[in-house]
Amino acid sequence: MREGYAGTGPGAITPDGCAVDLYARLRPGDEPEVIAGAVPPGAHILELGSGAGRLTRPLVERGFTVTAVDESAEMLAHVEAMGATVRTVRSPIESLDLGETFDVVLLASFLVHSPEHSVRDGMLRACRSHVKDDGCVLIQREGADYHTNLPRERVDPAGYTVRIESATPVGDGVNSVHARYIWPDATWTQTFLARVLSKEEFEGHLTRAGLAVDRYLTDDGIWVRARPVT
Repeated sequence: MREGYAGTGPGAITPDGCAVDLYARLRPGDEPEVIAGAVPPGAHILELGSGAGRLTRPLVERGFTVTAVDESAEMLAHVEAMGATVRTVRSPIESLDLGETFDVVLLASFLVHSPEHSVRDGMLRACRSHVKDDGCVLIQREGADYHTNLPRERVDPAGYTVRIESATPVGDGVNSVHARYIWPDATWTQTFLARVLSKEEFEGHLTRAGLAVDRYLTDDGIWVRARPVT
């Protein structure tokens, strides 16, 4: 397990504390609609950090071609079970080098808030190097009160509860976040590190990676469409 990361509950746990069986159960919220409304129909999407395919499946169902990237073979096994319509690549995002470009690169799940500057900047460089010059990068940021409006919970229509219980400062602008996922038949927890990024800091990191904000897609600023700077 990576330092600062932990997970509990049934099944395999990845080094960053993600429970594979849990992530295979999680359902998408409004993310597929946000994505579909921001990119061309039928686009080829490079999904970075796909996990078990929570977003992959609904994107394929909407007619997109998806190449799914994740570091976990156990996570990708769930994506591969969707069939030959999805290509999978096992790799860390920050060192990805496919030698090809895509209409859309997707960096969801708040991955841009990596606590390590080198990892986050590597992820953004991977976004830039894999997007076509006339393409776009979609990024999911944390909400403004993500680390302060705690504890909070959301009851999903599928019948499970997601509870963000705490965000404890551990230094240098990084918090240790503890989450609990409660299902009728099982409970999982996850502890992970996340860096708080202001809008200005976020946009500065984009600039250094050769990207620029095209539009904030949602009123809360969580979803962003960026374009390559050419």
